Amino acid sequence: MSWRAATVAGVHRETATARTIALQVPGWPGHEAGQHLDLRLTAEDGYTATRSYSIASVADGETVEVTIERLSDGEVSPYLTEVVTGGELVEVRGPVGGWFVWRPEQKEPVLLVGGGSGVVPLMAVVRRHHETGSQAPLRLVYSARDPDSVLYRDELAGLERDGVDIRYVFTRQTPPGWPRPAGRLDDDLLAATAFAPELEPTTYVCGPTGFVEGVASLLVAAGQDPRRVRTERFGPSGGNP
Repeated sequence: MSWRAATVAGVHRETATARTIALQVPGWPGHEAGQHLDLRLTAEDGYTATRSYSIASVADGETVEVTIERLSDGEVSPYLTEVVTGGELVEVRGPVGGWFVWRPEQKEPVLLVGGGSGVVPLMAVVRRHHETGSQAPLRLVYSARDPDSVLYRDELAGLERDGVDIRYVFTRQTPPGWPRPAGRLDDDLLAATAFAPELEPTTYVCGPTGFVEGVASLLVAAGQDPRRVRTERFGPSGGNP
């Protein structure tokens, strides 16, 4: 894969610490839901920094979107979430990845489990599933710290109204009247949301390393086929967001 010049076509504030950036990439070959790309910034003095980001959007010609959460000790994310504006130039390389991918021809049930910004590639799956009118049962379980940290809030609410099955888990603060106290995604919650193993679902789990390892272990312990549990992780170990 070679690097391609990309222009920031637009930015959208998702939360206080996250933005979605639309990139116009001439010659972009398209991508599958669940893939990611490498993004490279080059400073005036020639210093470069490269990071990998999940693709949030479905394939749409030469436009690709990434959603980026600001890391307090990050070198790149503060610039991308607070400074970059439309018209700026960056470089991208991709798409990358072939394992953590959902394709419309898949007919089995799909369980998506995201922790924090781990929901980004899962959102690409939800969008692709909805766009193609897939009849495969799909469920998204989204673990977030609190309601204000939920990415794509308005779009997810619209998808719910359209019948998409979305379950939220809040680990630190819940909305008023929420039926469950704040807490981590545990075996009881997974048992209530996972598809029965005999249906042979494919599960996609994405988030911080500790979150992903914990959820995958719970799924396997509950009888899910480990060969059908696909994982994507980022950052240091540390449990739920």
